[in-house]
Amino acid sequence: MNKLLLIICFCIGGFASANPVYKLKSPDNKLEVAIDIKNGIHYSVALNGRSMLKNADIDLLFNGKPLAKGAKLSKVTTTTNKNLVTPVIPLKNSVLENHYNQLSLFFKNNLTVEFRAYDNGVSYRFVTNKNDSVKVNETNNLEFADDVKMWVSQVDGYACSYEKPYLQTTISDFSTKLNTYLPLLIEQTDGYKMLITEADLYDYPHMFFKKADGNRLTATFPPSPLKTEIIGDRQSKITQSADYIAKTTGKRSFPWRVLIITEKDAQLIESNLVYLLSKDNKLENTAWIKPGRTTWEWWNATNLYGVNFKAGLNTDTYKYYIDFASKNGLEYLIMDEGWSASTMDLSHPNPSIDLKELIRYGKEKNVRIILWATWCAVNKQISILDTFKEWGIAGIKIDYMNRADQWMVNFYEKIAREAAKRQLLVDFHGAFKPTGLQRAYPNVLSYEGVHGLEQCKVAKTVTPEHNLTLPFIRMVCGPMDYTPGAMRNYHPKEFQPNFNHPGSQGTRCHQLALSVVFESGIQMLCDSPSNYEREQESTNFLSSVPVTWDETRVLEAKVGQYLVIARRKNDKWFIGALNNGIEREFKIDLSFLSSGTKKATILQDGINSNNFAEDFNHTVKPLTNQSELTIRMVSDGGFVARIE
Repeated sequence: MNKLLLIICFCIGGFASANPVYKLKSPDNKLEVAIDIKNGIHYSVALNGRSMLKNADIDLLFNGKPLAKGAKLSKVTTTTNKNLVTPVIPLKNSVLENHYNQLSLFFKNNLTVEFRAYDNGVSYRFVTNKNDSVKVNETNNLEFADDVKMWVSQVDGYACSYEKPYLQTTISDFSTKLNTYLPLLIEQTDGYKMLITEADLYDYPHMFFKKADGNRLTATFPPSPLKTEIIGDRQSKITQSADYIAKTTGKRSFPWRVLIITEKDAQLIESNLVYLLSKDNKLENTAWIKPGRTTWEWWNATNLYGVNFKAGLNTDTYKYYIDFASKNGLEYLIMDEGWSASTMDLSHPNPSIDLKELIRYGKEKNVRIILWATWCAVNKQISILDTFKEWGIAGIKIDYMNRADQWMVNFYEKIAREAAKRQLLVDFHGAFKPTGLQRAYPNVLSYEGVHGLEQCKVAKTVTPEHNLTLPFIRMVCGPMDYTPGAMRNYHPKEFQPNFNHPGSQGTRCHQLALSVVFESGIQMLCDSPSNYEREQESTNFLSSVPVTWDETRVLEAKVGQYLVIARRKNDKWFIGALNNGIEREFKIDLSFLSSGTKKATILQDGINSNNFAEDFNHTVKPLTNQSELTIRMVSDGGFVARIE
């Protein structure tokens, strides 16, 4: 009898105990979940004996009645699972280990609660077996032993673009008037981390949290919308809400509630729990799904120079973008707002653009086109997807959903499903975080839901420190369309937002490293082709970085301070490093390389980059797996290397 079963048998004692507590451990025995069902369901979590979650009170309510409170237990089962998962679109690793211990509590009222313990996290979900349609509410109250540190995304209510910069605070200082959407990062006093999020979310709203009394957080959800007013071409306002969060079938599984728990910051980035806990691929044919890199005109405001035509939303300009993409091996061109004559009628292109000629020209150059659209337009005109397919479009960038209620969650799945039927890729903007839809529908290549580089056009908030929070928080949930690639680079003290001639904070090498660090199935080169053409060394590196990976290793990591990551594609390794405002040096052991001499192409902060952020040094040198690589980064700096 294994250790897991011994623990269960000892604790349940044939249900004889008056106060039964069931304990579940992770495969490596470091994480322990204790589940108390004396009066409802309560659980706590410890890592290496250290309390990570003192108490959680959870329940599911059908038609106003709690299911767990007062429910009678009928049986308990335990299982151990260990298998390998192969993602269709491998954004981190081409093979994922799926190893966990599971404890399932079966109650006599057709409620089952499943707990899983992984080496780097804990999850649970409700499963119900009632045939009727039900009105659902949910309870999830979390209590911590200490006044823990938190990285929150504050929002008044539930509707927003989900692009807030993270606020570092504590439970005691967190406003009682605001919610935070997920993911939410918690840090204990000893540095242990816990990322709270959710997975496998279908026909159900996203979860938010707000401050409760003491060291407690309580979950809150956008109510189910009963009446909605469409405002203009892209916004909506819920004018009547239900007193429940979802109306759904009573015979289903509900979303996984996920706690990713780590001793080291690096383990957050390495986690695949959201993907592993989500429904498997639903598409029979995925050969047509091609992740890749794209050029894009919106961020750089179609600012071309040194050309013999008037740049703007016209055929000549887009052909220039296609030529640039083709020359540098980029797979796509995204045509953003302005390509259509109307944002609400997508069947007629802007008369200044010969779209069919651009599609033909792009095909000749091995560059396919992705078209932007508002969700309102596509929802009103879903048959436009047939038109896009007929035209030969590769995919859609759908924007401005800005809600996370049950109806909108279902809309995301509808778009993923209907796009897949027509072999169209999807990039969600104005979007909530990924919760696993990209596993079921791998044509969903990326989500925004991130305070990304577009904010540099209007704000000073996209700092190097901010960039160093994203891999540990937002990116843990799935692909992230941050849109990196700025060729105008400034230190924070000199940076000013500029809508038509935007730049970025951090050195040139900091910006280059984002293409290695940030995961996205559709990765932007966001700047103007004219700027890239005068910076060909940088462009050559950016255009060589893959968007899918066979292996990822996090070599050095501290939230908000520094990160060194190595990723492998076939026999090539790419290293990307990011730094905050303190100069740093790392000595990197390269023993993970295969044997033999390699060629390393290195771009690192230049000797004058402390004063001029665009300065960098480009070198090529031999390396072996016996070598030690020195990474020096200035304040706000970065480092990239390609080893082949």
